[in-house]
Amino acid sequence: MVRREREKKRRPVFGIPKSIVLLATPEGWRHSVLTVEGGMLCGRLADVPVDAGPAGARAAAAAMVVQLAHDFHEIRVDVAWDPPRSPGAWTAQVTVASPPPRQEGA
Repeated sequence: MVRREREKKRRPVFGIPKSIVLLATPEGWRHSVLTVEGGMLCGRLADVPVDAGPAGARAAAAAMVVQLAHDFHEIRVDVAWDPPRSPGAWTAQVTVASPPPRQEGA
């Protein structure tokens, strides 16, 4: 009898995003992405100049999160920016717009 090895489902490296924090710093634009699972991804926005305006930085951060959600979870997300509460800081809420495709046999 031939045994089939079960293929382990690996958990995606990046969790499902739920919010974004964007900060303007003298060194450039910094972001933190919080996930539904309680994780956090922090860093500098790549390809965004230090002197870029807030609208450009928000667009880049939103595009990054949309792409990560698609690449890691095959879901489409929407990003809605909250009104700014303090200079140099923005927050956004991320919601799942379409669930992942259904797996065969699931």
